Amino acid sequence: MLKVNEIYTSIQGESTYAGLPCVFVRLTYCNLKCTYCDSEYAFFAGNDMTVEEIVNKVSGYSIPLVEVTGGEPLVQKETGQLIRALADAEHKVLVETGGSLSIKEIDPRATIIMDLKCPSSGMSGQNLYENISNLKLDDEVKFVIGTRDDYDWALAIMKEYNISSKTNVLFSCVFGSLEPIELVNWMLEDNVQARFQLQMHKFIWNPEKRGV
Repeated sequence: MLKVNEIYTSIQGESTYAGLPCVFVRLTYCNLKCTYCDSEYAFFAGNDMTVEEIVNKVSGYSIPLVEVTGGEPLVQKETGQLIRALADAEHKVLVETGGSLSIKEIDPRATIIMDLKCPSSGMSGQNLYENISNLKLDDEVKFVIGTRDDYDWALAIMKEYNISSKTNVLFSCVFGSLEPIELVNWMLEDNVQARFQLQMHKFIWNPEKRGV
């Protein structure tokens, strides 16, 4: 049994899968409290569903791509079972995680989109850096950048762990805190080997709108 905050369809707003139709399974609970969090409503509210019920609901949309997110989806111990069941049902599964909990046991058929929390999040001390050694080439590491200090920190972490040679790297702005043009200019000046991304859904719909 899993506590599910919401299941809905939208386009994938971030990652290398941006723009594709996607089913989102937002699980309840989070072990972090980032300063810029845009899904605090998922910290506690939700309904109990079995893995079978979730898979059946997702499959009913007839959309191949599904993202398991939160909150922090890895807080609930049954999440691994859900990921396996979705992959068994021939879905392409994305798992968006905050990077503070182990990804070692996640089904290798899933693509992991893992944050490394920058200092302005207030949660950089919670990063589990041993996760980097468990990333696959088709996984993704995301840095959400709110300040120049965050940017410089991200470059240092990329270099220390040689991340760009291990997996895909994504840079995005804390929405409303850093203008995209600033981050893009920094990346171009430093020839950063990373993909810049916008939270596409926040430009299509009202940034505060849920279920998109």
